[in-house]
Amino acid sequence: MAADAATARQSDAELYITRVFDAPPALVFDAWTKPEHLSRWCCPTGFTLPYSEGDIRPGGWFKTCMRSPQGEDHWLSGTYREVTPPERLVFTHAWHDGAGQPGDETVVTVTLKGEGGRTRLTLHQAFFASKGSRDGHEAGWQETLDNLAAYLPKLA
Repeated sequence: MAADAATARQSDAELYITRVFDAPPALVFDAWTKPEHLSRWCCPTGFTLPYSEGDIRPGGWFKTCMRSPQGEDHWLSGTYREVTPPERLVFTHAWHDGAGQPGDETVVTVTLKGEGGRTRLTLHQAFFASKGSRDGHEAGWQETLDNLAAYLPKLA
């Protein structure tokens, strides 16, 4: 199930990524919301998820550790604001500092639209403290969405 990639940015503080996946929206939504699927694709290439826990529902939460290929742990957490199957997921996203405290918070909105058996996914993340932070997240999300494209055929 391949994905077509396209990215657009509105400002230094916002990130927009659009992909089209060869899978129906319900399947893509399950990949985003079922823990057994999230742990298999939801991190950049070469990273692993040694810890991931959460409660995926409006008002629910998540806490995840992404381990880099160099063995560095990167913790992040957030809360779910909206979970609307199979079309929309909204959650906060904050990286933790060395003391384990969440830093600047952004809001991630994932919108899924069916297109004849395929799904157009639009990811919007805002508001970043800097252009550099936005660009770093863009690189990470692009790799993560590549992993999603590779994982979806396993669900069909």
